[in-house]
Amino acid sequence: MKSIGPKTFIYPTPTLIIGTYDQAGKPNAATVAWGGICCSDPPCIALSLRKARYTYQNILEQQCFTVNIPSVDFVKEVDYLGMASGRKEDKFAQSGLTPIRSDLINAPYIQEFPFFLECRLLKTVEIGIHTQFIGEILDVKIKEGMGEGEYPTVDSVRPILYAPGVQGYYGAGQYLGRAFSVGKN
Repeated sequence: MKSIGPKTFIYPTPTLIIGTYDQAGKPNAATVAWGGICCSDPPCIALSLRKARYTYQNILEQQCFTVNIPSVDFVKEVDYLGMASGRKEDKFAQSGLTPIRSDLINAPYIQEFPFFLECRLLKTVEIGIHTQFIGEILDVKIKEGMGEGEYPTVDSVRPILYAPGVQGYYGAGQYLGRAFSVGKN
């Protein structure tokens, strides 16, 4: 093994689309790779954003956000949502995606994506140039037919994965075995 120094990557990271409203009620969506589940009880997700991001201020003002999971069919739109600023343009009009008001919180979700989480801001933590937003997951909504029982399958969602460093998008790979079972032998 060779050292490459401290870097901001774990391969892969999720590709998350964060839905918020601004002060005027305009919907916004932003691509975020620094995020993941951070607590089981209460169920929580953590996102790290720079203060300069439009979504940063929206989360602070609204005290909530949605976390949308896009499928590989929307990689072009996902990339656009990460490059454009909601301060300067209407990302929904430009991308052709549809914002829908969440049932539980004052934030939009994206109709075309397989599932989303409705989150209430629980805590913020300042970490260097990023702020970590910890959101309590109030509900998860999935499209019908997306899985086995109540959980969506990776094959039905077909999530986009992001590889920092090489800055590439990937689709999820092959099924390797059932967790808490394959390692028993």
